[in-house]
Amino acid sequence: MARKTIKKNLAYDDQKQLYYVCFNYGTDAEGRRDRRVRTFADRAEAETALEQFQGGRGRRLPCDCSRLTLAEWLDYWLEEVIAPNRAYTTYYCYRSVIKNHINPALGRIRLRQLEAWHIQRYYAQKMREGRLDSNSVHKHHILLHTALQLAFRQKILRENPVERVEAPREHPTRQFYYTPEQLRELFREVEGDWLELVVKLGAYLGLRRGEICGLRWSDIDFEHYVIRIRVTRTTAGDRVVEKEPKTKNSIRTLGIAGLEDLTRLLHAIRREQLEQAAAREDYVDSGYVLTDDKGEPRHPNMVTWAFRTFVERHGLPPITVHGLRHTFASLANSARIPLLDIGKALGHKDVSITGRIYTHIFDQTHQEVLNTVAARIEAG
Repeated sequence: MARKTIKKNLAYDDQKQLYYVCFNYGTDAEGRRDRRVRTFADRAEAETALEQFQGGRGRRLPCDCSRLTLAEWLDYWLEEVIAPNRAYTTYYCYRSVIKNHINPALGRIRLRQLEAWHIQRYYAQKMREGRLDSNSVHKHHILLHTALQLAFRQKILRENPVERVEAPREHPTRQFYYTPEQLRELFREVEGDWLELVVKLGAYLGLRRGEICGLRWSDIDFEHYVIRIRVTRTTAGDRVVEKEPKTKNSIRTLGIAGLEDLTRLLHAIRREQLEQAAAREDYVDSGYVLTDDKGEPRHPNMVTWAFRTFVERHGLPPITVHGLRHTFASLANSARIPLLDIGKALGHKDVSITGRIYTHIFDQTHQEVLNTVAARIEAG
C-alpha cells in the first residue's frame, strides 16, 4: 500500500508524494464520527497544520456569548476553521492581518456590540494612515465579512454588520511587462547566469515564482515534451512552505515541444547537476530544477532579490519575476491567442480572472490595434 502512517493522524503516500492529515472533530449531532482529511506537499506544513488543529481544539467559546469580544471570536475562527482547512500561507496571512491591524483597532469591542460604523471608521483610519492601499484594506474587508458571516450562521450574531459597510474600492494594479525587444535584450544579458532558467520559465511558460522554485525533474517529461505544474514553493514569514497550487486549475500540464531554447537549457542544467553529484561529496541531488551550488533548492525570496539586483546592475527597465508572467500574457494577447487559452496556460480559474488581472496590458494591445487602423485610414 502506497500510503504509510508516520504518526497518529499523519500519513504519507510515496506514489503521489503527498502527506495526509486527518482532523478529528469527534462526533456530530447525530453521533457520527466527523473526520476530515487534507493533503499537503510538504511534511513541515502538514505537521504544523496538525499541531495547530490539536492546539486549537482547546479553544472553546464562552457559554455566555454576550461577553464575547471580536478578538476572541477571530481567534476561535482562525484556529478552529482556518488552520485545519486552509493552506498555512493563508493562515499566516490572516493571522498577520488580525494581529497587526484588526485587533489593535477593534479587538476589544464585544462581538454583539460591533456596529457597521465601527468597521467603516476602521477602513477610513487605515486609508488615512497611508501605510496600506485600498486593495490591501479591501482584503481586510473580505476577512471580516467571512469571519463574521460564520458568527451569523452559528446564530451568535443576528446579522453580519459588514453587510452594511461600504467596502474600500479595489483598483487595478499596474502590471509591468517587457516588449519583445526588451525581452530579447534580457535574454542576451542573462545567458549563462543561473537566473537564465528563471527568466525563460517565466517568459516562455508564464510560471509564477513559487511554481519555478517548486519544479522538480519528476515533473518534466522530456519524452513527451511536457511540464506538469503540481507544487508551489513559497514563503510565509521566514519559513519556506511547499504546497499544492492554490486552485485545481493551477495544477496543469504545459507542452514544450516547440520550445527548443528552453528544452536545451533544461537538458544542460540536468546534465550539470548529475555531473556535480557524481564528482562532489558535498553536492546533493535534491530533485529540484532550480538549485544552488550545493544542489539545494533556491530560496524563493533569494530568487526575487537576485533577479531585481540583476536587472538594476545591467541597466534594464524595472521588472520583477512576476513581471515575466505578465510579459507572457502580453505577448500571447498580442499574438491574438484567445483569452480563454491564455488563462488556461496561466492556471486561472476562469477567463474573467485573466481579463481582470491583465486589463491594463490588454488595453495597451487594443490601443496598438486602434493606432494601426487609424494609420491605414489616414494613409488611404
